[in-house]
Amino acid sequence: MCLEKINSPADVKKLTVDEMTALAEEMRKALLFRLSKHGGHFGPNFGMVEATIAMHYVFESPKDKIVFDVSHQSYPHKMLTGRKESYLDADKFDDISGYTNPE
Repeated sequence: MCLEKINSPADVKKLTVDEMTALAEEMRKALLFRLSKHGGHFGPNFGMVEATIAMHYVFESPKDKIVFDVSHQSYPHKMLTGRKESYLDADKFDDISGYTNPE
C-alpha cells in the first residue's frame, strides 16, 4: 500500500505519477471505510483527494500554509500529514477531529 508509507508531505514528493494514482485510490477506500462506520461528510473529501496530493507534491507543507474553504475538505490532508491511522484503524477514529484544528 502507498498510504501506509506516507508519514509526511515529504513522502508524497518521492512518489511517481502511478504511485500517486494508487495513493488516491487507497485514500478514497480509507475515507469510505471511516465514514461508513463513523459518519462524516463524503463529497467534499472525495473531491479533494487528487487536489490535496498535488498540493503536497508541489508546495512545501507545512512551511506553505494550505487553507480549506470548509473543514470537510481536510480529511485527505490529515491522511498525508501523519494522521492516516485515524482513517485506517477503527480503534483510532476518535483520535482526530472532523474539523480543522490549528493546534
